[in-house]
Amino acid sequence: MKYIFFLLLASLFIAGCDSNRVYEDYKEFKTKSWLVNDPAVFEFEIKDTTKKYNLYYNVRNSLQYPFARIFVNYSLTDSTEIEISKQLLSNYLFDQKTGRPLGRSGLGDVYDNQFLILENQLFKKSGTYKFQLEQFNRLDTLTGILAVGFRIETAQ
Repeated sequence: MKYIFFLLLASLFIAGCDSNRVYEDYKEFKTKSWLVNDPAVFEFEIKDTTKKYNLYYNVRNSLQYPFARIFVNYSLTDSTEIEISKQLLSNYLFDQKTGRPLGRSGLGDVYDNQFLILENQLFKKSGTYKFQLEQFNRLDTLTGILAVGFRIETAQ
C-alpha cells in the first residue's frame, strides 16, 4: 500500500513540474457559455527582458460547442496601456470533415486546446502586462465554452 501511495505521489509531482511556464491561468464560465461582453483578462509580470517568450491561449470546450472553429480577438498591453499586439484569430476546435474534437480529451466530453499566439516575443521592459481575450463569433452567447486561459513560457 505504501508503494502505491509513493508512486502516485511521485507521478503527481513530476506532472506538476513545468520549468518553461512563466504564467498560466484560466477564466472559467459557470454557465458553460462565453458571453460576448465578458472578456477574459489576465495580468502577468515580466521580470527578465533578455529572454524570449511564447504566448498561447487555451480553450476548454465541450461537445455542445456549435461550430468547428472559434474566433477570438486578443490584445496585449504594457503597464502604461500601450498596445503591443492585437489581432483577430481563428482556430479549429473540431475537424471540418469528421466533426471530431481536435483537443486533448479530458473528462467525458471536455476537450482542451492550446493555440500559439506569439512566438519568441521580447518584452522591452519589466513590469505588469495585460492580456485580454474576447470571443468574436456570430452569437452573443457561445455555448460549450467552459473556460479560456492564457499561458506564457520561455522560448526554447
